Amino acid sequence: MKALPLADVYQLLEPGPVVLLTTADQNRRNVMTLSWHMMVEFEPPLLACVVSSDDFSFTALNATQECVIAIPAVELAEKVVAIGNVSGRNVDKFRSFGLTPVTAQQVCAPLIAECFVNLECRVVDSSLVARFNLFVLEVVQAWLDPRQTDPKTIHHQGYGRFVVDGERLHIVSKMR
Repeated sequence: MKALPLADVYQLLEPGPVVLLTTADQNRRNVMTLSWHMMVEFEPPLLACVVSSDDFSFTALNATQECVIAIPAVELAEKVVAIGNVSGRNVDKFRSFGLTPVTAQQVCAPLIAECFVNLECRVVDSSLVARFNLFVLEVVQAWLDPRQTDPKTIHHQGYGRFVVDGERLHIVSKMR
């Protein structure tokens, strides 16, 4: 065995695909790249995400208590990374990166037409926001783009490295 620097641990435990989080506050919409998220419960579907208080989206998410989690396919990888490299304080990311906002049904934050899944979410627990910037979200409406068949997602491994979904395995499980 060889010692692993503690700062590198996160690269091994990234929980899922890189997603886009949208917010809308006082008619100002924004989108940010997010990879620190995880499922918390099956039904109702709950997920947790960490949004740094330094991020422009933090203020809107904290104020409105709602957002959209949009899941992009690998074809959007370069845009997804570029979105994560600029602040919404200075840039209209929808316009700058050619994303199409779509009106959501349950929340004010927009869906993203180019993503194959959009999850309308409301904050149901913000007790860990002050300490860890961790929001617990309930998915209140979910959308799937049927035109995007077998989309592949990207997964962040740190320092500009990503992996793309690979081969699927089907192993019988007794879990629901």
